[in-house]
Amino acid sequence: MKASDLFVRCLEAEGITRIFGVPGEENADFMISLEDSGKIRFVLCRHEQAAAFMAEVHGRLTGEPGVCLGTLGPGATNLITGVADANMDRAPLLVLTGQADSKRLHKESHQAMDVVSMFKPVTKWAQPIWHPNNIPEVIRKAVKLATTEKPGACHIELAEDIAKAQVDTGVAPLEPVRLRRPVPDDKIVDQAWEMIRSAKCPIVIAGNGAIRKRASKQLRRFVEATGIGVASTFMAKGCVDMDSPQCLFTVGLQARDHVTYAIDAADLVICIGYDMVEYHPRLWNAGSAKKIIHIDFLPAEIDRDYHVDVDIVGDLSHALWMLNERVAALDRPLEFDLRIQEATRREMLQELEEYADDDTSGSIRPQKVLWDVRKVMGPDDIVLSDVGAHKMWIARYYHCHEPNTCLIPNGFCSMGFALPGAISAQLVHPERRVLAICGDAGFLMNVQDMETARRCDTPIVVMVWEDGGYGLIEWKQQNEFGRHVDLSFGNPDFLKLADAFGWNGYRVEKSSDLASSLEHAFQAGGPSLVVLPIDYRENAKLTERLGNIECPI
Repeated sequence: MKASDLFVRCLEAEGITRIFGVPGEENADFMISLEDSGKIRFVLCRHEQAAAFMAEVHGRLTGEPGVCLGTLGPGATNLITGVADANMDRAPLLVLTGQADSKRLHKESHQAMDVVSMFKPVTKWAQPIWHPNNIPEVIRKAVKLATTEKPGACHIELAEDIAKAQVDTGVAPLEPVRLRRPVPDDKIVDQAWEMIRSAKCPIVIAGNGAIRKRASKQLRRFVEATGIGVASTFMAKGCVDMDSPQCLFTVGLQARDHVTYAIDAADLVICIGYDMVEYHPRLWNAGSAKKIIHIDFLPAEIDRDYHVDVDIVGDLSHALWMLNERVAALDRPLEFDLRIQEATRREMLQELEEYADDDTSGSIRPQKVLWDVRKVMGPDDIVLSDVGAHKMWIARYYHCHEPNTCLIPNGFCSMGFALPGAISAQLVHPERRVLAICGDAGFLMNVQDMETARRCDTPIVVMVWEDGGYGLIEWKQQNEFGRHVDLSFGNPDFLKLADAFGWNGYRVEKSSDLASSLEHAFQAGGPSLVVLPIDYRENAKLTERLGNIECPI
């Protein structure tokens, strides 16, 4: 058997069903072997970065490793941004790259570079195949590491001569073994439980780890039984239902908001699945003044503003289950002072509804857009945010009923994520509505994969907020310096662009038409582009608003 055939058989044994990529000469043998697979679909993309984003979203939504592929040299370098995004946002990902014939790698050679070393800083593990007989071990290890909490990216390089090589008789894929994650011991959970029982005003900050399905289920049980409110990071949206009395909405804007006062009032912060890469503790615990319980798969990161009193390390959902067992054993309910948390929720609900009936023409307020988006999207439908000013508005104004129904890149924060990510989300969940929300800058960064969406017949909707500039950078510069550099640019005629790619195209100038236009786009069949002029004058108003928010009680 040829090595490339064995490689594909190993991927099949791991349950891989889809690979996104752009092949080259150096993966020719692999691609021919893949063509003969009846279990794995190859999705041809128009840019390797888009392929990596597609694989990232596949991993985030399924918990299985998404797989992306590129050739050597420029194909590999094009992958790296999406791979870094997946790794920092904790998505299981397998990166496959080709390489030149190993007999010429020791010297100056066409397109050859040290790809493995390049990927090491942005993956959990990066490894070349040195011998064809090692393929089963390398793939089994890569998948195991990619999916082990906390998940991330692993890279495998297959040189063209090794792909062609014959494998020794008897070499076969290794059978995947499902692992049980280690759980915390009772003693450390008892310590945390005593801190919770002794607290007067505890609060939960939920992070990326809390959106795993089992973890979300146990978290909901815990807060419903105790009444403790939950503030989620951008990536933890939906860990608690937005309609739950315990949902305090989102933290992470790096500015004082209603939920800031709830955190200020807390005498105990329970951090669940929290990554400080999303929302640094100096923004809510400067000087490490608060008592903190950290519950996660890995020990807490060391930081002067994140001094943890109890560090519960182990399976997150099991740790929460252990706490829930202790709650259930109580002979009387816990009593906390949650008045500020309750007032926080009331204040935020009023703000979310403020522009529900807004009626403007020529430009549309972000608040109104997101109110209508929430109205059109069902509880299980998926919104993907790109990176830009719109991301800040989505973070504050769009909330979720279920985990993984709002995907925001918030660790590496790469622009260009939403369009390719939406394609992948629709392939994973063809029964759901999938909406990508982009700025005009981020949308054009991977615009070429509009063709992929059309060819794959994915009925996604992409909404572009048009302002003709890098709005988030302008917003930040204006806040810090009182002025900004020239960040404006021109745009194509988006409706002609949609037509050129075979998409449906809609332009919405009146806010009162937005919900109906969005509904029509979803019912039109095939991919659709909805473009609207966004009123980013609201950015400065929001900054002023956040600067003047007062404690609700």
